[in-house]
Amino acid sequence: MVRSRSRFRISVSFFIVILLIPSSAVAAAPKTHTVAFGKWTSVAWSPEAGREDAKPLTLKVRPLLVDARVKEFTLGPAHDVTDRLFVVRRAFRINDSLPQESAAPRWQWQPGGWLLIDRTTGHVSPINLPEFDVVYSEASWYRDYAAYCGVSDDGKQIFAVVAQINRRKPIVKWLMGEVKAAADTQPGQIPDSACRLPDWRRSPARVTFEASPSTKRTYVIRGHSVDLSTSEEEDEEAAK
Repeated sequence: MVRSRSRFRISVSFFIVILLIPSSAVAAAPKTHTVAFGKWTSVAWSPEAGREDAKPLTLKVRPLLVDARVKEFTLGPAHDVTDRLFVVRRAFRINDSLPQESAAPRWQWQPGGWLLIDRTTGHVSPINLPEFDVVYSEASWYRDYAAYCGVSDDGKQIFAVVAQINRRKPIVKWLMGEVKAAADTQPGQIPDSACRLPDWRRSPARVTFEASPSTKRTYVIRGHSVDLSTSEEEDEEAAK
């Protein structure tokens, strides 16, 4: 009788374990997320809000949707870093109301920094790009590197910058010159970038910064290290 009860308990325990295995496997399965972009919308942007003759410019923004919910607003094209990760620039609205104004908030669109998005997890995180200026800087991406002309904190100097995702310090930071005065920008025009868009090449990976024909440098990127390319090397690459 005792043996029968023991066998019965073992059989029941084994049956329960068998039933729990599929449910545990299902519970451990990662949740899939859907990441997509919404439709483009034109919005007004005032880069020089403090100027009396400032006129609103037009930005085209679109929502970033995670599981059909708006996570952020973005502008410009996205760049695929890997088959799982991509980057895109953020756009947001800021409240321009003064403390003494009791009316509804005065929302104004502004361009922001860059975001890193994981297609698998749906996670969205900001990217640290040193010296990146949301008005004057324009990033050129290659792999997980961003090349752009950054602006100093006092707004007077231009730096050639190459930054890598998940690295706090830039791997290139070269002083190029002075920032173009804001008065040089005509009303109703988007402010000029601090310099020309950097030009990437491969084999080897290299990027060229050019503010003028006399102010030009090419850097060869090797992982976290960088070498300044000479004019002889550039001529050899151009001849290939």
